[in-house]
Amino acid sequence: WLASPSRSRPRPSSTPTASAVAAEPSAPPVIGDTEEKDVVVETDAVKAVFTNRGGQLRHWILKNYFTDEGEPVDLVPAAVPTDYPLPFSVGLGADGLGRRLNDALFRTTRTDANGVPGLLFEFEDASGLAASKEFRIGPAPFTVTVSVDARLGDQDLNPSLQWGPGLGDLESTGGGQFLRRVGIPTPRGLFHDGEDVTRLSLSDTEETPIHAGSYSFVGVDDHYFIAAAVNTGPVQVEYRSVSLEVPGKPEQERQLLLHTLQPEEPSTSLLYYIGPKSFDDLQALDGEFVRAIDFGMLAFISVPFLSALNWIYGYVGNYGWAIIILTILMNIVMAPLRHKSVVSMRKMQELQPQLKAIQDRYANLKVTDPARQKMNAEVMNLYREKGANPASGCIPMLLQFPFLFAFYSLLSQAVELRGAPFGLWIQDLSVMDPYYVTPILMGATMFWQMRLTPATGDPTQQKVMKFMPVMFVVMFLTFPSGLAIYYFVQNLWAIGQQIVTNRIIGPPPVSAPRPAAERRIKSAGAGRTARAEKKS
Repeated sequence: WLASPSRSRPRPSSTPTASAVAAEPSAPPVIGDTEEKDVVVETDAVKAVFTNRGGQLRHWILKNYFTDEGEPVDLVPAAVPTDYPLPFSVGLGADGLGRRLNDALFRTTRTDANGVPGLLFEFEDASGLAASKEFRIGPAPFTVTVSVDARLGDQDLNPSLQWGPGLGDLESTGGGQFLRRVGIPTPRGLFHDGEDVTRLSLSDTEETPIHAGSYSFVGVDDHYFIAAAVNTGPVQVEYRSVSLEVPGKPEQERQLLLHTLQPEEPSTSLLYYIGPKSFDDLQALDGEFVRAIDFGMLAFISVPFLSALNWIYGYVGNYGWAIIILTILMNIVMAPLRHKSVVSMRKMQELQPQLKAIQDRYANLKVTDPARQKMNAEVMNLYREKGANPASGCIPMLLQFPFLFAFYSLLSQAVELRGAPFGLWIQDLSVMDPYYVTPILMGATMFWQMRLTPATGDPTQQKVMKFMPVMFVVMFLTFPSGLAIYYFVQNLWAIGQQIVTNRIIGPPPVSAPRPAAERRIKSAGAGRTARAEKKS
């Protein structure tokens, strides 16, 4: 597929050995260039800057994604020492051939075809060392197809492709446990071999740096971005962590990850995706590629949520309003279940005096006393007689937690929400509310909702529940503002539905207190009953 530079001139009659070529570092170029220069290729999604020195990548700039300082995101780290490779440098073992090719000045030819930008880099020197690299940018967003040929005289070589230190060299939104602005996110190695996605921390790559297989995708990522080869065929990948200074902050270090792909066969073309972990873009490239987004074990909920959220966003143009609309739609679906729960809790509230009377009769018995089994039997008979179910009041609350955690995972991982504004003081739905307004509103509505909910359970449990709003406010102070908006709207809906349900089923019954004499007689009778049961 690639035009070979050596075809334009006769090949040497004999093939020099690798050691002989390595001993001739000054072999004059036959095909190449006389001065170093940058070549820019642009699409709607990216601006790629290549250098003809080694035919390597200097910058891969995402036009529609920005750092916290408002600059376009560049996925090639800045200020990397020259002894580290740039992306798409080649490796040819330890004999110096790869270093010579990476230092050589290649001849550059544009090879655009059918609207797809392309670049061809060619080099050959008098020793017979020759190489060509061709890059096709697109047509899918954030993709580049890389093909490399290398020869030493008549001998075909099998170069590896190196991606220099990356990716986490940008102050991006998110990346921390609570999605605060945490500075430089830490990159990870990752690959998918047809089973599970393997994610490698920096310490993992130090323990086991080399992996081999045929991968759906393999590369390196940080919180929101990824550089990975897709559908590779048989390759070997090697990871190596490096510690470098933070540009402009020499007292700080940034932990980056270098990785090298070695194809099993020479002249292998590799398709790279270098960009945001956008669900739609990843899915369009390969169905398995979406698993690069770490939604966790609740991905089966998060993924439909994200699809629904993006669909709503297509109409309203604001992710904050999309979250509100999606929350309302979810609550409409859950409304019958919540109504049934409130009715069940009202029945439990009505049964509280009778339950208390049963408990009083057995209050003097120890927990281990077999006679207490009769109390449990009386309680269950009462539930059955009145058609009450103590568990049904908890079901909607329990059902909310998977959705809450899935929504948290969605807001923390989806790059679509990175930097997405809602309005006024909320300019990024994926990070905490800077003024804590939404968490406080969420806590206030939660407290209001609890005041409207029928009180069931023992007094100690009710006291614990009163502290729940305070606990949630403290948690949500550092959670994504989008999640606080979701929970606030859900509480408002629950309050409205509670008011409507209360009007439908009527006010709760008011139980008149028993006269003191009746209580004393009942207490005495309960004592006699307990003593009689013990004697029997």
